[in-house]
Amino acid sequence: MKIDWTKKAQRMHKRTMALATILASALVSIAPAHAGSVSRIEANGSQITISFDDLVEGASAFSLIGPDRIAIDVRGGKAGRGGSATGIVKSVRQGQYNPNTARIVFDLDRPAVVTDGSFSKDGRSLKLSLQAVGQNQLASGRLSFLPPAQFRAEPPKKKYSVKVPLGKPRDSVRLPKIYGPSDPSRPLVVIDAGHGGHDPGAISPHGDAQEKNVTLAIARAIRDRLVAGGRVRVALTRESDEYLVLEERYGIARRLDADLFMSIHADAAGSETASGATVYTLSEVASDREAAKLAARENKANIINGVNLGGANQDVSSILIDLTQRETMNVSADFAKLLHREGSRQMAFRKIPHRYASFVVLKAPDTPSVLFETGYLTNKNDVAFLNSRQGRSKVAAGVASAIESHFARKLAMR
Repeated sequence: MKIDWTKKAQRMHKRTMALATILASALVSIAPAHAGSVSRIEANGSQITISFDDLVEGASAFSLIGPDRIAIDVRGGKAGRGGSATGIVKSVRQGQYNPNTARIVFDLDRPAVVTDGSFSKDGRSLKLSLQAVGQNQLASGRLSFLPPAQFRAEPPKKKYSVKVPLGKPRDSVRLPKIYGPSDPSRPLVVIDAGHGGHDPGAISPHGDAQEKNVTLAIARAIRDRLVAGGRVRVALTRESDEYLVLEERYGIARRLDADLFMSIHADAAGSETASGATVYTLSEVASDREAAKLAARENKANIINGVNLGGANQDVSSILIDLTQRETMNVSADFAKLLHREGSRQMAFRKIPHRYASFVVLKAPDTPSVLFETGYLTNKNDVAFLNSRQGRSKVAAGVASAIESHFARKLAMR
């Protein structure tokens, strides 16, 4: 079947995204005020004390899972360095979440919540009480704490400005070669081989296969299968053992004006019996604890000698999710179902084949995106399948069939 693809449907989608992007980019910029720095942190048993060298506006605490953590956002605060930890808290990290907020993360040895807290009378320290709980007792909201009014820093003044729309990201990474038909009206698919370079990803206990090599081989096989079909154009984010940060991966897709982005992975599991493929699409709320843990682990691929404390301004993220990504996320979810339908004819999938998580690599606001976990390198049968030419050929056949069906369906809906 020949797909007579045009850009009409894509242009309609891009126009919708452009309007939302302009709205998202006309944001309030905050001029940082004088802020109190975090001067000392002590986590002793079930008590945490955070000290400041000047006044702050307030603080809020919330729990995180996958792994278990408690985060404290200090408004009007500047991050310091480290802290001491014993008891429930294993370690302390901190960083500047945005110009007016310091974020402190407490890594826990078991799930726990903040039950109580208060600032000192002079507003220069915050004491918090922790309590160990079961997983089903974790609270989803925040607890807020304010210093006494006379010892509370004033919020920074707001400067209103209309900024240039987001547009395509400017990226120093060289754009990859586009394979397939020379017709620019044909849909373009960007395939991302996960990990690479100094980041090997998962390492199999069955023959020491590294995820970065397995994913690259699978990405190449998918590219070759799609090129042979002649219906779509294809580009790979990397064609060698190269390291790319997560934003560069989906940034390449946006700069190429791609119609679909797929990130290929092969995970590790705690149990060697875990087996089968899973398709993930973006959601700020994970579909289950396992999805949350996987996203937390994969999102750390950006970290070399530091801690990932969250880089994007929270307000910007929520606006982009609400306005820009809504339609894109729906398209991604539809493709995920199609990938399971077509791929299951060639390979095994897990009992719950489609899950949701907040993967950084899926956050291109205007490019439908999925993360395809092709199997587990910790499973002997999975690694043998994924590391064989025959297995990769089956994966490629399933993926190519889903991609071609996806664009044929979009053409039929025009």
